[in-house]
Amino acid sequence: MTAAPTRTETDSLGTIDIPADRLWGPQTERARRLFRIGTERFPAGLIRAVGLQKQAAAEANKALGELPADIADAIAAAAAEVAANRHDAEFPLPVWQTGSGTQTNMNANEVIAHLTNRALGSADTRRPIHPNDHVNRGQSSNDMFPTVMHVAAAEAVTRELIPALEALHASLARRAAAWQAIVKVGRTHMMDAVPVTLGQEAAAWARQVELGIARLSDALPGLMPLPQGGTAAGTGLNRHPDFAHAFADRMAGLTKLPFTANPNPFEGMGAHDALVQLSGTLNTLAVSLNKIGNDVRLLGSGPRAGIAELLIPADGLSSSIMPGKTNPTQSEALTMVAAQVMGNHVTVTVAGAQGHLELNVFKPVIIQAVLQSARLLGDAARSFAANMVDRLEPNLPRIADNLAKSLMLVTALNPRIGYDKAVQIAKAALAEDITLKEAAARLGHVSPEDFDRWVRPEEMIRPGTTLDGGG
Repeated sequence: MTAAPTRTETDSLGTIDIPADRLWGPQTERARRLFRIGTERFPAGLIRAVGLQKQAAAEANKALGELPADIADAIAAAAAEVAANRHDAEFPLPVWQTGSGTQTNMNANEVIAHLTNRALGSADTRRPIHPNDHVNRGQSSNDMFPTVMHVAAAEAVTRELIPALEALHASLARRAAAWQAIVKVGRTHMMDAVPVTLGQEAAAWARQVELGIARLSDALPGLMPLPQGGTAAGTGLNRHPDFAHAFADRMAGLTKLPFTANPNPFEGMGAHDALVQLSGTLNTLAVSLNKIGNDVRLLGSGPRAGIAELLIPADGLSSSIMPGKTNPTQSEALTMVAAQVMGNHVTVTVAGAQGHLELNVFKPVIIQAVLQSARLLGDAARSFAANMVDRLEPNLPRIADNLAKSLMLVTALNPRIGYDKAVQIAKAALAEDITLKEAAARLGHVSPEDFDRWVRPEEMIRPGTTLDGGG
């Protein structure tokens, strides 16, 4: 087999051969060979944030006179191409690299320098624009990468996750309204309880999602202060005194998000508490969606030997051996996503605790886990809304039958005849396999006429009757 053509480049460490058709340079190539770990690569959202960071830095350096206008404009244009995800294939490095993200920063510096030199008509990938001296001007990986983490996470939440959750919330809210009058058996401890409506159950699911959106909104402000400007250790060595604020203003303009300069870049570089908080919110959201997925799965169990109060949509993905079987595939996908997100939060928690002195060196794994969680939750929410919630139907005959057989309707008699007599009725009905009405009459506690007047499930779904005891 003929070897692929290469080009030879030289940097401070010597010469190295690089695939001729690639835009990256010596540092990236050395890292590509050194870190042959796993298959995980940063997602497009992180690469976009890298491009935005380099574009904002070039524009800030231009405004402050740190770079000539022609050079800064050329760098910004090349960085904008990276931000538009036009060169994602030029970022081959794994997540598992130096914990400051240095290799990805140098990857970006080299790719953007190469693009800029090409645009300026130079065949040299490092002249006249140098990856470190120009593209990385006034920056360090130590402040660049945490800035990218904040930008990527904020965009993922605002542009993708929250809109997906809003779609799921709207779907659940429509179901809650449509099902508000469908009275059914409530269940506590997985056992029959007093009546509720199917709409009340769906409204609880909708409320969980609504609160998840609110919690995400509460977490977002923590991402807005950017540590860019701290350079190597937080002191701002080798950058213009006004660079941090100029950079934040440009990033806010590029993203339309209210980014600001972190008043204490030491905090933003040595700790990632804001991302741990966001991950915790994603974890809470996963818990909420897991509850919803499981509830739908339970209420749809059957169709004949389970609860079967909801008719699960048949998506054609039946059993490989049992013909015509309908499985709650969307619930299963959603709850698997929840499990992954919960695991990711453990990773972020442990990684966030690894800040030592002026630097946390678990940055890549933190942002990888956060972005994966946000992406999975958003995708799963949209899928569950469109392919499950919007297609669910109540099984009205089964709901009515389950309600009619419920022994816990006897709770309505508590204020009339007292708890002890109500217990006797319920136990007799169960032991003799007769209705509550029949048991009440046989025991002489309640006449059939009074039973019909007092035990009305549709009147048991709201306040008005004093109930004794707990759940």
